[in-house]
Order: sequence, then C-alpha cells, then structure tokens
Amino acid sequence: MVVLLEMWVLVIIVALSLQSQVLLSSQNLTCNSDDVKGLRGFMNGLESPIDGWWPKVSSSFSSSSCCNWIGINCNSTSGRIVRLKLPNHILTGSVSDSFSNLNHLRTLNLSHNFLKGPLPVSLFRLPHLEVVDLSDNRFNGVLPPNINLPSLQVLDISDNAFGDSLPSGLCVNSTRIHVLIFAANYFNGTIPLEFGNCNFLEHLDVASNYLSGVIPKFLFTLPKLVELALHDNRFTDIEGIGNSSSHLVRLDISSNRFSRNIPDFFHSFPNLSYFSAHSNNLFGGIPPSLSHSHSISSLSLRNNSLDGKINFNCSAMVNLTSLDLASNSFSGTIPDTLASCQKLKALNLARNPKLKGQIPQTFKNLPSLSYLSLSNCSLNNLSTALKVLQHCPNLTVLVLTMNFYNEQLPPDDDLQFKSLKALVIANSNLTGSIPPWLKGLTQLQLLDFSWNHMTGSIPGYLGNFKSLFYLDLSNNSFSGEIPKNLTRLESLISRDISLKDPSPSFPFFKIRNMSARGSIAQYNQIMRFPPLLDLSYNLLTGPIWREFGNLKKLHVLDLKHNNLSGTIPGSLSGMRSIETLDLSFNSLTGTIPTSLVSLSFLSKFSVAYNNLTGTIPSGGQFPTFTNSTFEGNSGLCGDFLINCDKIQVPLQTPASDNNQEDFAIILPVLTGFGTSFFVTVFALLVVPAIRDKSKRN
Repeated sequence: MVVLLEMWVLVIIVALSLQSQVLLSSQNLTCNSDDVKGLRGFMNGLESPIDGWWPKVSSSFSSSSCCNWIGINCNSTSGRIVRLKLPNHILTGSVSDSFSNLNHLRTLNLSHNFLKGPLPVSLFRLPHLEVVDLSDNRFNGVLPPNINLPSLQVLDISDNAFGDSLPSGLCVNSTRIHVLIFAANYFNGTIPLEFGNCNFLEHLDVASNYLSGVIPKFLFTLPKLVELALHDNRFTDIEGIGNSSSHLVRLDISSNRFSRNIPDFFHSFPNLSYFSAHSNNLFGGIPPSLSHSHSISSLSLRNNSLDGKINFNCSAMVNLTSLDLASNSFSGTIPDTLASCQKLKALNLARNPKLKGQIPQTFKNLPSLSYLSLSNCSLNNLSTALKVLQHCPNLTVLVLTMNFYNEQLPPDDDLQFKSLKALVIANSNLTGSIPPWLKGLTQLQLLDFSWNHMTGSIPGYLGNFKSLFYLDLSNNSFSGEIPKNLTRLESLISRDISLKDPSPSFPFFKIRNMSARGSIAQYNQIMRFPPLLDLSYNLLTGPIWREFGNLKKLHVLDLKHNNLSGTIPGSLSGMRSIETLDLSFNSLTGTIPTSLVSLSFLSKFSVAYNNLTGTIPSGGQFPTFTNSTFEGNSGLCGDFLINCDKIQVPLQTPASDNNQEDFAIILPVLTGFGTSFFVTVFALLVVPAIRDKSKRN
C-alpha cells in the first residue's frame, strides 16, 4: 500500500512539473511589437477592459502572449495576429487609428457591441484583411470613397448609423468581394456605377436605408450575384434588363416607392426562387413571365394596388410553395387552378374584398397546404368551405375572418381538422353555438370567434386542449358560468408548447377589437401571440374562479362587460405573468385584494363599474393606474378617489376561507371627533396606569 502511495505521489509531482513547464513556455511567448501597438491603441479606445485579456495595458504588456487572449488567434509560423473576434462582448468606446499596426489581420469581428464614432481610415488600408463584421454597433460618420482592401471578401457594417453615399470605389481595389451588407444605416443617393466592377459579388444587401432613383440594370447582370436585397428604401423605378440573363436566386424590392406595372422580365431570371415586392404602389395584373415562372418558390405581392383576376399557370409553377397576394384589389373568384400548385404550403389572399364566391372544391387536392388566410374577402357558404378544407391533411392555420356574414357555424359532427393549430373566424356575425366537432381539434393553440353573434354556453372541453393558450370569444352572446375547466389549461400553467411547423413568409393579422379604432398587430408565428383569455362583452354569470390563479403564464385576462358576481379572488395574485386584468362592468362585490400588488408585470388593470368597497391597495403597480381604473364603485376610497378619512367605511369580516384566499379587512376610519376622544381616553386612563406600574416596579 505504501509503495502504491509513493507511486501516486511521484506521478503527481511529474504532472505538476510538466504543467509548470507548459505554463512557463506559454508565458515566454512574446507578441510582435506592431501587434502590441495595435492592441494597446485598441484597448485605450475602449471605455472598459476586456475580460480575458491579461495583463492590462502596462509595462509588461510587450512580454505577454497576446495569442492566448480571448478572441485572438495568431499564425502558428509567424506569431502575428490574424484574427480578432469579440462579438457580443458589451464593448463600449471607439476604434482607434492604431489598427494600422495589425497589418497581418485577416478577420475582424466586433459585431453586436456598443462601439461608436467614425471608423479610422487606417482600417481600410490593411492588406490582408478578408472578413470585416462590424454589424449592430453605433458607428457613424462617412466611409472613405476609395477603400483599399485588396484581400477583402466579406464586409458587414449593417445596423449602424453610417450616412452619406455608398463607397463608390469599393470594388475598384477590392476585387475579390463576395458579400456586402450595408443594411439599416442612413446611406442616401443612388447605387454607384462602380459597383458594376464587383464581378465576384454574390450577396448585396442595402436594405433599410434612404437610397433612391432607379435600380440599375447592371446589378441584375453581375455574373456571381445570387441575392439582392433592396427593400425599405426610396427607389422609384427599375431599369429594364432586356434579353440579358440574371443569376439571381433572391430579389427583394419591397417597401419602396414603385408606382408602375410589375415588369414583365422574369424570363430573364431562370433561377429566381424568391421575389418580394410587397408594400409598394404596383398596379395592373400579374405579368405572364411571372405567372408562368418555373423557378419561383416564394412570391409576395401584398399591399399594392394590383387588380384583375388571379391568374397563375400552376402547371408551369411547379415549385411554388408560398403565395401572398393580400391587400390588393383582385376580383372575381378564387381560381380552382391553384390546386394544381401541388407544393403550395402557404396561401394568403386576405383583404381582397372584391374576391367573391366559394372556396373551390379543388382545394381538397392541396396535400401540402398548411397556412391559409382568406380574411376580409366576400366569400360565402361556410359549411361547404369547411367540408372542403378538412381534406387538406396538413392544414395548420386557417383564417377566415370577415367572410360568411350572418351564416351559422355548421353543427356537423363529422368535420375533422386533426392538424389544425389556429382557427380564426372573427367579425363575421356568425350565429349558432360552438359546434361539437370543435371537440376534435385537440391540437388547437389559438381559437378566435370574437365579434360574432354566437350564443349558448362555452363548452368546458376547451380546458382539455393541452396546447390552447389563446382563446378569444369576446363580443358575442355567450351565457352561463365561465367553465372552471378553463383554469386547467396546461399551456397557461406551464407554457410548455411549441410550433414545429416553419412560419409562413406572410404575417397574420390580429385586430385588437377594443374599439372601432383598434390597432393592428402583425404576427408571422402563432407563438408570437400573447397568452390570452378574452371573454369580454358577453352575458356570462357566476363567479370568477379562484383557480384562475393557477394560470402562471397568462398575460391577458379580460372579463369586462359581463354579469359576473361575487368577490375578486385574492388567489389571482398567482397569475404572475399577467399584464392586463380587466374585470370592469360586472356586479362584483367585496374589496380589491391587497395580494394583487404582487403582480409586478400588471400594466393595465380595471375594476370600474362594479359594487366594490374598501380601500384601494397602494403598493406594487397600483400607483401607476388612473382614476378611471376604479370609477363607478361608490364604496371604494383611497388616493385615486375620495380619501378614506372623508367617509365611513363599514367593517368587513369575511368568512373563513379554506382556499386561503387573500381578503383585505377594512378597519373603521376615525373622524376628527373620534380621534380627539381616543386621545383623551388614552391620556386619562392608559398613561396614569403605565406610570403607576413603573412606580411599583
């Protein structure tokens, strides 16, 4: 045993000796003197030191191995710094001119920090620099027009505050550039003609700037260019490409100022897969070269002034997967030939009020259809529409809002939508009750039947849907009690759900029906919707269940304008994620539970126009609420309304509660006479008694 122990001691000693030799060896490495100057200048420009860089700027700086510092890589032969990568390091300050000393640098990545100020000219003179990523900072100023980076391949300065014109001489000396990203800055003027020299350019992104004029023809004929992002600018026209052939795969000209027909030049884009021109003022119809494109996979033309009939040759458009024609003036009926686009997965024809008729029977032959939005058209025959669409096996999201006016939600028991995760048929004046076939939609995550004329009770089985987190049944005529089963919605207790299907390229619209001027929020993903229960503006009776406090992930609970009675459960403080709690215009009694002050995210709260009494809680978010939050309750007092010392508030002693609900006990408030009487009694009786006791002791 002793021999074995001695062997282990020997092994440990040898290991420690080797480790010390390795450390000594690494510490003996020295930085090149030029790199030392470059790093020292860089560090001096920062407002705080970089974690992992040691030693800090000092007399021993030149003898340390900067190659071991975080974010730095050196060439194994020369020992010179070739990479400086510090993204997401919360760096503040500016970049100094000392970068000229890092003259072997190949990669520079300072993205996603808080660096500011103009960039030094010396940065654009480094002979070996290949990749520069300075995106998502606060840099400003003007880029030098004649950038001399002969080895440059990638330049990303997006999400900064650079202004003036794009650097015209960029591709004159830097002929090997593959990627240029200037998005989200303040560049203005036109695209420089010198960009025609970028013969190796594959990706150009100048989106979200103030560029104007005509999109030049030479961009479409650059021999390597496959992605061109020009959206969110002020371009007014596009130069004809003629008979030339482009290699573009993605072209985005959306959100500009085009006011013309869509150019009929898509025969010159044999590889174009993605084309987006939404949010312009394009008019007329869809040109033949586009409606017959073999390569187009995703097409977005929403929010324009296009008109005429929808006409696509789906026999030719064999790769079409996403089609967005929303917010235009298309007329006629939905063409049944769309069913020939067998790969079609997302279809958005919403907000084309001149589209009329029925959903074509051929839509049952769309095996890939997952997202369908037809809101705000002029469609009829809801029963037939649902019978057709139930045959789409992958249908995940169905939005039919503002159609089928005054029709009845069909009560058929045999309807089946096993894959449906979102069903929205709102603002259509639908009649009838919630049908029994809805019970089979067990995958539902979002259900919106708001602003209809539906009656009957709210079925309790909705509480059994494991993934349902957004339920809007507001502005109907539902009656009876709120089903207690809704307080058991698993997704509002744990929020352990996800949408595996990829989101569509077009947004869904959730109209906030709070008033006739309700704002519109856009959502591309179901999961972006806030967890919500909105049962407002109905005829519901009975209590507010204390079990609502179990819904820890709920953001919005809106029960206003019903006939609810009883007290406000103190257990609602368990809804720790709640942001909006509206219980106004009911018949609630009792006090406002003081436990609600613990709701730290509560930003909108109303108990107006009930029969509440007692003192308004003063902690938490309550001081931020206005008088209108509490008005219409004559028995309430506090800083928001009449002071409690101005009224006589009756003593309330609530009965014992086995459910441990939080009730506020309001004590009598003493008036001026009562206070004087109390002080007199205290002086005459209590004080002498205390003195006598002290004497005896």
